[in-house]
Amino acid sequence: MEAYKNHESTIEFDPMCDKDNPQKISFEDVSAAAFRIQSGITKTPCVKSHMSIQYDMDIYLKNDFLQHTGSFKERGARNALLLLSPEAKRRGIISASLGNHSQALSYHAQLLNIPTTVVMPNIAPIMKIQKCRSYGANVIIHGCDMKEAKYQAMTMAKEKGLTYINGYDHPHIMAGQGTVGLEILEQVPDVDAVLVPVGGGGLLAGVATAIKHLKPNVLIYGIESEKCPSMKIAMKNDTPVSVEIRSTLADGLAVPTVGYNAYVTAKSSMDRVITVNEDWIGRAILHLVEQEKYVVEGGGAVGVAAIMAGLVPELTNKKVVCILSGGNIDTTILGRCLERGLAAEQRLVKFKVTVSDRPGGIAELCKLIASIGVSIKDIMQERAWIFGDIFSVRVKVVCETRGPEHLDELRRIIASTYREWYFAREWEDCRRPSTDSLDEVSH
Repeated sequence: MEAYKNHESTIEFDPMCDKDNPQKISFEDVSAAAFRIQSGITKTPCVKSHMSIQYDMDIYLKNDFLQHTGSFKERGARNALLLLSPEAKRRGIISASLGNHSQALSYHAQLLNIPTTVVMPNIAPIMKIQKCRSYGANVIIHGCDMKEAKYQAMTMAKEKGLTYINGYDHPHIMAGQGTVGLEILEQVPDVDAVLVPVGGGGLLAGVATAIKHLKPNVLIYGIESEKCPSMKIAMKNDTPVSVEIRSTLADGLAVPTVGYNAYVTAKSSMDRVITVNEDWIGRAILHLVEQEKYVVEGGGAVGVAAIMAGLVPELTNKKVVCILSGGNIDTTILGRCLERGLAAEQRLVKFKVTVSDRPGGIAELCKLIASIGVSIKDIMQERAWIFGDIFSVRVKVVCETRGPEHLDELRRIIASTYREWYFAREWEDCRRPSTDSLDEVSH
């Protein structure tokens, strides 16, 4: 057993990401990367947001989802590929990723004629798998999660003599990602704070290194999902620690352990680490679609989510940049995110109410709802699973309101007309729940 563990640790050892000898990147690494990759990377716009007036901040959105493959990952990928030795370029490279890093490597490796293999777990979105194949990469689907995919990739790297490139902790990757920070300072010279999405920590490390060197007073905040707070736990323990990954809308940030190089580089340069919950990530995705006309994945929207959730009140009247790091969101997931956002804003409402099962009972309910301008999206009747009056029917209604005030109006009219009713996601003491518990209340 001990021999197996030693064998496993030997395979998983990456000399460029050694926890016993972490590498801290410098400003010179970032500035050199900027010169090196400039001809192959899109200089993305940094646009003032419509949110600025609403939240009393000058908010700018750094649109790095406009890179060719839809994420900031291209910066690091191109830098790492260009720094390979001629022999390594000939043999080829390999990596493991859920999607964005794989796409970036595949695309730029194709441009540079470097053979590429990417290992993706079976939970990777089909769209991202197909994109990698379209860029000429050899895509291998292996494992149930990133840990298994990474182990397979590193095993193949040793067997076939390929160069393994870590997607967030490789020093050349981090230096490339830091070029986002240089562009931000050029586009918004008097910026006060930058909100950086955090998964493995490579983007945070690079951006913090670039910006703090040139403007030490600029605040650097790392933003992550509360479902995978790996940087927050690392800061608490003063070392990267593995955390449990739970399903999150910010799937691109679901890295169980921040990089050792990234942590050492970022820990003295960042000012705060903030976690945001799923409701606010969903609302941020919805806001970016509705108000800014941007389709951004959950991981790219966390900075906007932090502002919307009121987690950065100290930035009021300041000039703030949110890095929108990626836009590769599955269409089906986008639909769920928009619905989650609408529900969180109380614009999509579900409730149950018991009405008379005699002719006209449900028609009266629909007429009542329509009388205040609420739109019914779905309605379902339950007869067999209710208790009490045999001449009653429980109706489950999903409807659309204009927001909290409109919802209050709907609640009042339902409460004053019917005896049994229940609005989902409510836990006020004044509610009058229905007689069963088909809709659980989550605190």
